[in-house]
Amino acid sequence: MTVPILEVVDLHAAYGRIEVLRGVDLTVPRGAVVALLGPNGAGKSTLLKVISGQMEKTSGDIHLAGVHVSGAKPDDLARLGLTTVPEGRSVFPNLSVEENLLLISYAGVSADQVYETAYSYFPKLKQRRFQFAGTLSGGEQQMLAMGRAMLSRPKLLLLDEPSMGLAPLMVQKVFETVLAVSGEGVTILLIEQNAKLALEVSHRGYVMESGEITLAGDAKALLHDPKIRA
Repeated sequence: MTVPILEVVDLHAAYGRIEVLRGVDLTVPRGAVVALLGPNGAGKSTLLKVISGQMEKTSGDIHLAGVHVSGAKPDDLARLGLTTVPEGRSVFPNLSVEENLLLISYAGVSADQVYETAYSYFPKLKQRRFQFAGTLSGGEQQMLAMGRAMLSRPKLLLLDEPSMGLAPLMVQKVFETVLAVSGEGVTILLIEQNAKLALEVSHRGYVMESGEITLAGDAKALLHDPKIRA
C-alpha cells in the first residue's frame, strides 16, 4: 500500500481561545491533485498554515511521506519537498521578475535552468523579465509566484486560492498550469473557492465548513453533488 504524501489526522488549531480547526482528517495520495473547498472563514487557509509549519496546532498529527512532521519549521518542511504558494501571491515587489526567480537558485538550481523552466510555463513572464514585480498585474504576479514555486522541485505543492481576484482568462491559464504541473508528477493540494474549476482538475475533493470536513469523495462525483452545486 502506497504511503500518502500528506496525511492529516484529527487536527485542531486555534487563535487564542477561538478554535478554528476542529478535528480535521485529510489525505493526499502521491501524484494526485486534491481540492479543498469551502466558504470564507471555513478554516482552509488556517489548515494550510498548520501543514506548512507557519502556525502551531493544538492537537492532532501531520505526516509528510510517512514521516511525523508536527511542529516542524517551515524551512525544514521546504527541504523535505513541501512548497507553498500563499493567498495574495507574495512576490518581492521591488525586485524584477528575473530577480524574483533568481532567488530560487540558492536552492541549488542554476540560473539558466531557473529562467528556462519558468518561461516555459509562463512565456508572458519573459516579456516582463526586467519589470518590477510590484507593477505586474494580479495574474502576472500569480504566474511569477507559481513559476518560482515550481523551481523548488516540490514533492507537495500547496496552492492557496490561486484564482482569487484574477480575470477569467487568467484563471483558465492558472488551472491549465495546475494540470501541467500535475502531469509531471507533482502532488498538489489546491485550496480554492471556485468549486467547479477546482474539481475539474482534481482527483479527489474535500469540503470544509466551520473548521470541519463535511464532505469528501471522488472529484468528478462531487461535481454533481447537490450540496456542492448549492
